Parts: sequence; C-alpha cells; structure tokens
Amino acid sequence: MIHLPRSLKLMALSWVMASGLAHAQNAQSYPNRPVKIVVPFAAGGPADNYARFMAQRLTDELKQSFVIDNKPGAAGLIGAGDLLKSPRDGSAFMVNINSFASEVPHVVKMPFDPLTALRPLAEVARFGLVLAANPQVSGNDLNGFIAYARANMGKINFASYSAGTVSHTLGLTLNKAAGLDMMHVPYKGSPPALQDLMGGQVQVMFDASSNVLQHYKAGKLKVFATTSPQRLSTFPDVPTFAELGFKDLTEVSWVGIWTTPDVAAPIQQKMRDAILKALQDPKLRELFTNSMG
Repeated sequence: MIHLPRSLKLMALSWVMASGLAHAQNAQSYPNRPVKIVVPFAAGGPADNYARFMAQRLTDELKQSFVIDNKPGAAGLIGAGDLLKSPRDGSAFMVNINSFASEVPHVVKMPFDPLTALRPLAEVARFGLVLAANPQVSGNDLNGFIAYARANMGKINFASYSAGTVSHTLGLTLNKAAGLDMMHVPYKGSPPALQDLMGGQVQVMFDASSNVLQHYKAGKLKVFATTSPQRLSTFPDVPTFAELGFKDLTEVSWVGIWTTPDVAAPIQQKMRDAILKALQDPKLRELFTNSMG
C-alpha cells in the first residue's frame, strides 16, 4: 500500500471538495445556453412527438430553449452517435425507445455498449403496438391474414420504423409463431413506413397505436391485433395477441430521455426533476395516455 504525505492527502481532498462545489454551482445556473434533444427517428413518430411536447414543457420550466434535432437512420446509431460526440455538460440529451438498448444490439453491430455508454435519465411514456395492414390485404382478422400470408409465401413484406427495433423484432416473432416468411423492409421512422403501407408497397407493419389511429379511422388501414396486455381504449374492438393465442407477441415499449453517465450528477438530477414535474402537466399526460390507448 502506498502512503501519501499528509500534504498531498489534503490537496487531493481540497480538489475533490472544489470539484463538487463547482458541479453544484454549475447545476444552479444550468442551463445557461440552449439544450439539444436528439431524436433518432424522423419527425412525426411517437418518440418525436413526445420529445417536442417535453421540450416545450422543459423550456417553460427551466427558462431556456430546448431544441429538437432529428437524426434518423441506422437503427438509432446516428442519433446516439451525435449525443456521444456532444459536450458532456448537459447541453445535449436524447429521446429514444427502450429497444435501442434491448433489441437493437442483437440485430445491428454497435460501435459502443449502450448499457455503459448511455444512461436512461427518465421514462416519459409507455405504448403498445398494433399490427396494421393495407386495406387491400385479404383477411378481416388475424387468422384470416395468416391464412392469406401462408397462401402467398414469399410475397408478403412487413415494414418497420427502423431495423432492430421492436417494430422489426415483432415481425420476426410473428413469422416464427405463425409459420410465415414475411420479408422485412426497414425505414427511417414511422411516417415514411406508414405512407408505403397505405400505398401498398408493403403489406403490414407493427407500429405505435397513436400513429395508426387516424389512418384506421379514415379507412386507410385495418388493424388485426395489439401487443398490449389489455385491449386499447382507442381500439376497443381489436383483440390482443394474447387473446388470439400468441402470448409471445405481448409487448409494451417505453420512451425515455437518455444522457451519458459522465454528465455531472447535479445536472442530471436537475433535469430529472424538471422532467418529472413536466409529466404532471395534464395535457402531456393525456398525450401519453392516448398514445398507449
């Protein structure tokens, strides 16, 4: 064991105390410049909608601008890479879904470990997904669609809002559970995928219920089942996959605000407190509730 002189010990202790005091002072004045919130999806999807509502509430709460920066592509790696390149001073955060850390690393080769390089700061919403289909696809229910897909092996494509996300893995799970061979077509976000789904370029897609609802009401899409544990209030006539005997397709995703572990703890805590306070806004809670159904 190395024994340091008393003078060096005092110097080290003084440095630690001064560093802690500086962090506390920085947190008190934080944020003193605009804060970027990276969204690794195209504008208009669930994560983007949550981020924009949250950014406005944080702007009101912390008296500083919170700016959305969409960085879609590469299963979220472009957005996460942008966050990791940003200063570690609380001037950048990311809104992302949990599958970025849970499913994506098993499908896409990642240049970093998301479990150590990133830290979820706060969960802001949970949502179930629905299996939506182009109206021209045969079958008025899940069993009818499965029968149609089995009769057209090699001809059915399913979209996802990004490779490696739950929108992708649920399609693979359905393939396995129902004995199908649907081909995966990845997109850079939900909006372009839904456009192609309604246009008939792809036949089905697992997507957030909030994204599908308006198109479903307009007759532009039909919905076969939901991954939520219970039926959604926004789709009361749509059964759950569990009801139909596909328990492996029960899935609920969550959206969180992410940071990096080396951002000063007082700044992380100040942001977390502001996020939790913003979540008490009735309008924001209504948005998240409707997104879950």
